[in-house]
Amino acid sequence: MALLYSLVTAVAGPIGISTHPPEEPTMTASTTRRTTAARSRIAAVGAIAVAGALLLTGCGDQTDKGSDSGTKDSTGSAAPLADKLPADIRKAGVIKVGSDIAYPPVEFMQGGKAVGIDPDIAEALGKQLGVKFDFQNGKFDQLIVGLQSGRFNVIMSAMNDTKDRQNGIDSETGKKAGEGIDFVDYFTAGTSILVQKGNPKNIKSLDDLCGQVVALQRGTTSEGIAKAQSKKCTEDGKKAIKLQTYDTDPEALLRLKQGASVADLNDFPVAAYNAKTSGGGKDFEVVGDQIEAGPYGIGVSKKNTQLRDAIQAAVNAIIKNGEYEKILEKWNVTDGAVTEAKINGGS
Repeated sequence: MALLYSLVTAVAGPIGISTHPPEEPTMTASTTRRTTAARSRIAAVGAIAVAGALLLTGCGDQTDKGSDSGTKDSTGSAAPLADKLPADIRKAGVIKVGSDIAYPPVEFMQGGKAVGIDPDIAEALGKQLGVKFDFQNGKFDQLIVGLQSGRFNVIMSAMNDTKDRQNGIDSETGKKAGEGIDFVDYFTAGTSILVQKGNPKNIKSLDDLCGQVVALQRGTTSEGIAKAQSKKCTEDGKKAIKLQTYDTDPEALLRLKQGASVADLNDFPVAAYNAKTSGGGKDFEVVGDQIEAGPYGIGVSKKNTQLRDAIQAAVNAIIKNGEYEKILEKWNVTDGAVTEAKINGGS
């Protein structure tokens, strides 16, 4: 997913993105093997990925020996997994979620509220754990910093689970940049190439981007892929890619719509959603296969294994009870479904 998100709260505005995706047909696309170090939507498969990103800071392994198993969720039913949470989280009743809320259909603002795949999954997890997931908006490349500083408990932002993020490695330099984070994997997506409708520049693959202007969101897996491809271009005796990076994907999409760039790279669900909805489907189209398909992960501090394990249990619970499948069907992204929540399954 490498996804998110002001243009952050006006996702549908400048580029004409509809906010009613359930009518879309199921997204499908073939995938190619990951051949470069994934860099992140959630980091430039390195950008945000490096230090480790996502999910939570928190006071970790405190357990309350008292009986909290009767914690009620918003429906009044007992939350079956409440006793798996750290005591301080149970007491607060809230998990603070860091997210770049400008990445439809994964997460975006509608009517002043965060909606999309991630918020729906978070709500289902909250029913299992007996807490609310409170989405707090932030720039994608700053989410890991927010997690480490304690601003967030967790991060859900279409962030790719990569070894570099797990180990706190800067994918661009290969050097240690932080302690890294753990991931609970809950979805699979690759990067796609989005071009203007009609594909006027005849872009078919990454190789066709050599010497061209490409707009994308900084700190994402897509940025890492573009930089790796640009290096390959020069090694092959071609011109480097002219990268234009922005705080949010909608800014990059606007540049593409205006013809100021030939392509935008973003996660497949996001690319397919924009191709279907922006300008009534007349602005963009997806070309080529998915690139480096891999898992999205809910990031958790390595110091808070109890919260990590509780979230893993909750994801597996909604997979088993069918809520997970219903959410993906609602957003027409069933091709990205996983059958179990793995910890640090990214490569």
